[in-house]
Amino acid sequence: MDLPRSAALARLVVLERTASTNDELAAIASESDEFTVVLTTEQTAGRGRLGRQWIAPPGEALAASVLLRPDRERVGASGHGWLPLLAGLAMARSIGALVDRDVSLKWPNDVLVDGRKACGVLAELEPDGSVVLGSGVNLTIPADRLPTPVSTSLALCGARERGDELVDRVLAGYLRELRGLYGALLAARGDARASGLAAAVADRCSTLGREVRVELPGGRRARGLALGIDADGRLEVRVHADGRVLAVSAGDVTHLRYE
Repeated sequence: MDLPRSAALARLVVLERTASTNDELAAIASESDEFTVVLTTEQTAGRGRLGRQWIAPPGEALAASVLLRPDRERVGASGHGWLPLLAGLAMARSIGALVDRDVSLKWPNDVLVDGRKACGVLAELEPDGSVVLGSGVNLTIPADRLPTPVSTSLALCGARERGDELVDRVLAGYLRELRGLYGALLAARGDARASGLAAAVADRCSTLGREVRVELPGGRRARGLALGIDADGRLEVRVHADGRVLAVSAGDVTHLRYE
């Protein structure tokens, strides 16, 4: 692949085909610099949140994983919780520069274009404390091959670029935004509010103010109103059943208008 914009921003490991870019990057993490990127346009066994499978037609989607090494003393526990949201915001900004549509975030890290999913992000913590941020972007998947009824692709949303040019524009925009947001978070010692990250995420997050269903670990479910995002990056939901405010750190959120 010819990706000059992206290559100027990070070390790229380009694979013609792989099962999982997250797994490929995790395997070389101990010998790789921060912001090393493993990418492909043919991923055969990628993972989404809650263990879901993520597979896209060859050449029609981008799978890219980025290595971060957040120093716990500089980032802290709260800062770690914001990394998936940070990645989602970075990708939303990149995609927003390519399509003249409404681009928003669904907590914690799905990127929606006109309310339909164009990208998902999966953050995985490695044993050495590094973080692998994996992203999957639907580039040119046609309507009849989209993975779900609420998915879309950049081509369907008006992106004009194709092939390597589209990959490079998406990835370079993402890396540029990721570096800036991550640097600001580190400078604020992991304080998302002081860095401006919390406000930027809230401004872009279409989950807030919505009726949602939350599927929690262990099979529990709750319905309520998404109120905000707390200092640790957790979604605050006022549960209809009892009025309590639930802080969700892990789980799947559905915007109920899709039901």
